[in-house]
Order: sequence, then structure tokens, then C-alpha cells
Amino acid sequence: MKRFEEVEHTADIAIHVWGRDLAELFANAAYGMACQMADPETVEQTVEQHIELEAYDTETLLVSWLGELLYLGDRDDHIFTDFDILEISPTRLRAVVRGGPAQEHHGHIKAATFSDMEIVHTDAGYETEIVFDV
Repeated sequence: MKRFEEVEHTADIAIHVWGRDLAELFANAAYGMACQMADPETVEQTVEQHIELEAYDTETLLVSWLGELLYLGDRDDHIFTDFDILEISPTRLRAVVRGGPAQEHHGHIKAATFSDMEIVHTDAGYETEIVFDV
């Protein structure tokens, strides 16, 4: 199963993400975002962060999750590439993420947006499109 693919978008960056369950969808979304910023193979995993989030609904939780990863990454100049989702529900997430400095950056993402986002449950699991403000 694909984790994510880039999608044509006029001004920003967009990816389409899949997962067999919500945990995999969230992990693949974070990995897809990381791949837009750097080659994950060049990220030395030297940092581990624990993240706990609550949100109104699943789409808001996904945007908050990606936003938290961007915030922590910007603050410490890290890219997170490994994601263990310990607990997830439509409104709550607990995770451990690992990453570190990237040797080679592709670009900067300011934020994940709600533009065109709808998490859809399919026979194969879940999927959504995420547009990033660059």
C-alpha cells in the first residue's frame, strides 16, 4: 500500500495520504510532510519527543498533529521521520516521534491547512488530501 503521493497544487504543496487505520494515516501524513522538507535518509535520528493532543474532530486533530511537528521542528531545526502512534481516537492522540537535523533541505512548510481536507473511510482504510502552506 502507498503511504502518500504528491498532488498537483497551484500555489502550495499537496499530498494524498493513505492508511489502513487512523494511526497509519497520521504516521504516513507526518512522513509525507517530512519528505516535502528533506530527504528522510539524510535525517539523523538524535531526538525523541512525546506528543499528546486533543481536538474537536479528526481533521482538526490531523492539522494539529502536523502543526505540532512543524513547530517542534522549527524550534529546534529538526525534521521528524519516525512516528509511533501510541493511542489514537477521532479526537485524541498520543505519540512518540523521532528525528533530528537534516543534512539536505528541500523546502520550508509554514503550516498544514484545512483546504480540501476530508478524512474518508474506505474499504482499504482511510485517506485524505493535505495542502501545506509554503
